[in-house]
Amino acid sequence: MEYKHIDGVRVEVDDVVYMPSLQSPVDKPYPYVYFVTIYNESDQEIQILGRKWVVDEIGHDCVVLEGDGVVGATPILPPGDKFTYNSYHVIAHTAEVAGAFYGKTTEGEPFAVTIPKFTLQVPK
Repeated sequence: MEYKHIDGVRVEVDDVVYMPSLQSPVDKPYPYVYFVTIYNESDQEIQILGRKWVVDEIGHDCVVLEGDGVVGATPILPPGDKFTYNSYHVIAHTAEVAGAFYGKTTEGEPFAVTIPKFTLQVPK
């Protein structure tokens, strides 16, 4: 399937917060919560159907996470609407994180929108 870009559909990473109070596995002891907003400033209604995250622990593991929906939902965004959510990643080493959301327009056209790269920095 070929995904296209739609002018006016964009993603912002609103905040990234180290949350040491969250439970994390021994081998990945640094939990981060991130807050993301998907904006539909186009003239078409869209639906987000899935996502792909690439978590590259620089010089160590690179994990690709793909799946249907976004935090258990497949949000429909009319023109001018937005969808905000938060989720988390756990890391063992400083990581660069990027990815994309995938979806379709009301006409059934598949599209993708890039998630801007951000860094999860291991605390000192």
